[in-house]
Amino acid sequence: MKIALLSSSAGGWHVRDLQRAATLLGHVAEPVDFRCVSAAIPSTCSLSDYDAVIVRTMPPGSLEQVVFRMDVLHQLETAGRRVLNPPRALEICVDKYLASARLDAAGLPTPPTIVCQDAETAIAAFHQLGGDVVVKPLFGSEGRGMIRVTDLEIAWRTFRTLERLQTVLYIQQFIHHPGWDLRVFIIGGRVLTAMRRHAKDDWRTNVAQGGTTEPIALTTEEERLALLAAHAVGTPVAGIDLLPKPGGGYYVLEVNAVPGWRALARTTGIDVAREIVRYVTHVII
Repeated sequence: MKIALLSSSAGGWHVRDLQRAATLLGHVAEPVDFRCVSAAIPSTCSLSDYDAVIVRTMPPGSLEQVVFRMDVLHQLETAGRRVLNPPRALEICVDKYLASARLDAAGLPTPPTIVCQDAETAIAAFHQLGGDVVVKPLFGSEGRGMIRVTDLEIAWRTFRTLERLQTVLYIQQFIHHPGWDLRVFIIGGRVLTAMRRHAKDDWRTNVAQGGTTEPIALTTEEERLALLAAHAVGTPVAGIDLLPKPGGGYYVLEVNAVPGWRALARTTGIDVAREIVRYVTHVII
């Protein structure tokens, strides 16, 4: 099988890990810069020679560029190519509001959140959510761009600045947690592995922000919640973040449709890249 790894021009560790795994399994995996993808009519594109596509990045771009890239993935899927994750799942998960709405519609617990476009509504949301909130970029990952706001004056300055930048304000109630959360890795409707992430001198548990990890065995309820979350947004491969709720249980904090696994593989000893390649090639056969 010939697999395209949609990435940036630099590729990165995950692309190299997928190439390693593909070679071990007798397949060919090649990095392709998402920004260089092209298409033609009658229906064909620069990815048409590949049997499968694994999306490893969603590079920034104009609205037209992003829409075109997703259009190409939809066309590939229509033509019978395996796209991982499916384009509709990518569209949902890259948008924190839409992903949260899908989780809520499925009856899954998510932190109280208000999404708006102006500072006045954001200030009202700040008060409604208890005066202790996390402001997140609508599109983002690894904890980057998130800030915790507990002061009214800082909230006003933050919201006014974001309003002037014409961004959407995604405001989530801060959840007081014990300093850790769970990252669960899903492949093909089953839990592959999981780890507990501990915050380091911060409220964020992301490994990219200095968090530490340990392997864990999930309870039946934790597995059930993670699988339901992946199903709600349509992701065959996903990183599910579960945050402990005060008083017991979990919130589904996020579903990542382009999940990393560097820390997970190191922590658990699981060859995640190998399992991803096995999954995408098995589905095609």
